[in-house]
Amino acid sequence: MKTYLVKSSEVENKWVVIDATDVVVGRLASYIAKRLRGKHRADYTPHVDCGDHVIVINADKAVFTGRKRQQKNYYRHTGYPGGIKELSADAILRGRFPERVMKLAVKRMMPRESSLARQQFSKLRVYAGSEHPHEAQQPEVVDFKSMNSKNLKAA
Repeated sequence: MKTYLVKSSEVENKWVVIDATDVVVGRLASYIAKRLRGKHRADYTPHVDCGDHVIVINADKAVFTGRKRQQKNYYRHTGYPGGIKELSADAILRGRFPERVMKLAVKRMMPRESSLARQQFSKLRVYAGSEHPHEAQQPEVVDFKSMNSKNLKAA
């Protein structure tokens, strides 16, 4: 039996919308990374971009488990000596661009140093509010909350 490798011209990419309200960030990021890479498909091919376009709405309402919201830090460097900056997840979520938390979580679950991974990551759209400008693509709604009871943070 021969192994079937899908060609990039044969791939049909879907559009999916996921609501991140009260969903655990890490679990959702893992699911999104799998959809972006195409690993949910039976015809997954590692060297071909066969993933879906993913739209995440209400990213500012995603939650962390435990005390990660206060204790998890994100680092960046200005490029100058001693120029390392640090922000907590809480500060980013309360700030001007709360969708960056979800984008960073997904980006760090993708393969590193790969032009294919950059191409797959560009198919992620994250919005802090409930509105998105991609209605023309007729995305299907994925109810991530109901897939597993662990997806929701226990109150």
